[in-house]
Amino acid sequence: MRIFIVLFNARSENEGIHTLKAGDRNVVLMFENEEDAARYGLMLEAQDLPSPSVEAFEVEEIEEFCAGAGYEYKLVPEGTLAIPPEQNVDKIDWDPDAKPADEFPAPSGPKDLSDSELDQIRQRLEGLL
Repeated sequence: MRIFIVLFNARSENEGIHTLKAGDRNVVLMFENEEDAARYGLMLEAQDLPSPSVEAFEVEEIEEFCAGAGYEYKLVPEGTLAIPPEQNVDKIDWDPDAKPADEFPAPSGPKDLSDSELDQIRQRLEGLL
């Protein structure tokens, strides 16, 4: 099954995936419909976030990415009007202007993946593009 994800700086060395903060967890929205994802992206842009784009993925790839990154995911059924929260987090984990080496903070804690594991996941996701 193909789903649609909201990305920032898509297809670049500094690509970022949009997530919602739920407690201390990050949640990736997987839209069944491309137009619903694009509408959500426009609402994010209206909140002064960087201009997003919508990319198609196989649902299994995003589930695997989320499992490896310690993220959760939520399927947004077709026709659902998902609305971004009115307030965004004060500090985002991704810097739209960062150089690739500065993209993510160094791993810390027992559930973090090694750099090689993250590189493998990133390469698999890039292979979909």
